[in-house]
Amino acid sequence: MSWPDLLQVAGLSLAITLAIGGVAVAALFVLRRSSLAVQVCVLVFAAVLAVIASMVGASWLMFISAHDLTVAVNVAVLSGAVSLALVAVLGLVVVRNTRSLSHAARSIGAGERVDAVGPQSGAEFRALAAELVAMSTKLAESREREHRIEESRRELVAWIAHDLRTPLAGIMSMAEALEDDLATDPQRYHRQMREQVSRLSAMVDDLFELSKIDSGTLRLSLQDVSLYDVISDTVAELRPVSQGHEIRIEAGLDNDAVVHADPRELSRAISNLLLNAIQHTPAGSPITVAASVVEGRASVTVIDTGGGIDEDDLHRVFDPGWRGVPARTPEQHPHSISGPLRSSGAGLGLAIVRGIATAHQGEVTVQNVAGGCRFDLILPSVTHGREESFA
Repeated sequence: MSWPDLLQVAGLSLAITLAIGGVAVAALFVLRRSSLAVQVCVLVFAAVLAVIASMVGASWLMFISAHDLTVAVNVAVLSGAVSLALVAVLGLVVVRNTRSLSHAARSIGAGERVDAVGPQSGAEFRALAAELVAMSTKLAESREREHRIEESRRELVAWIAHDLRTPLAGIMSMAEALEDDLATDPQRYHRQMREQVSRLSAMVDDLFELSKIDSGTLRLSLQDVSLYDVISDTVAELRPVSQGHEIRIEAGLDNDAVVHADPRELSRAISNLLLNAIQHTPAGSPITVAASVVEGRASVTVIDTGGGIDEDDLHRVFDPGWRGVPARTPEQHPHSISGPLRSSGAGLGLAIVRGIATAHQGEVTVQNVAGGCRFDLILPSVTHGREESFA
């Protein structure tokens, strides 16, 4: 075939293809809300029709005999029909894939967990099915986490209401006794009322701190501080409390570890860990404070000998309002703390520790050890003179 004839055939085929393509685009626009299989059939039909029309046009242009032209047209039409039938079958496979994916998506939307989607025939569909399963798993975990948080909040509200009612009732009864001149020892009543007010104040402070943590409004004043100074100052503040309960707080720390933290919030976290240990350690038993700096991570460890926590409850220790059985309230616990350093008893202290650790991009962990519990407050950002452990 000469170049002029080849160019003429190519031009004719291009014109036919553009015309059929334009009609196909219009058809797809009309059928944009129809099934994917119908749209695929339209695409393939347009492609096959363009090939058939181009072949017929080229054959007519070449002025072959009428018999040969009829044979060429019949072959093209039959081939196109077979191709369309094959496309229809393949379209059913595609529809089956999309139906299984749609069913999985509806199940996820209804709150169900989808662990597997039916077998898919294409790499793209298999990838989409895997993404749906992964999304379903994440949503299920998120719902479970939200359920635990909501349950924890309900428990917190119930416990806080109970813990507020108890000191308020005591203050009310003592105030009435003083007002009616029925108090045999007014000084003792005044002292008890101050203690109850101190407990209420500690509870309000804990609630305020926890609300800032939960709302993301806790603002840290980060600076390089000596880990030794923070721990030693905190231990010194709690030393009178520990001595009053015959509890020894051992804190033989060196002074060369420097952490990038908010000294006030870090001191509060360590204080809460120590108060928790003091309240749950028998009188005369030791509480150990240790610190270490390993691979750029500073860790403050508090180990008590209070008998440990039920393994089933370890994951709930840092939930707001959680308290073990029996309830860890100052009135019920034999080692309760009184005075300005007392715990609020509302089960918020460890939740605050976790919030402060998270705000410092760190973490706090708990594990049972022989005879008690070990809490590790870990801070990831640290500069130090030399890597060392203290105990």
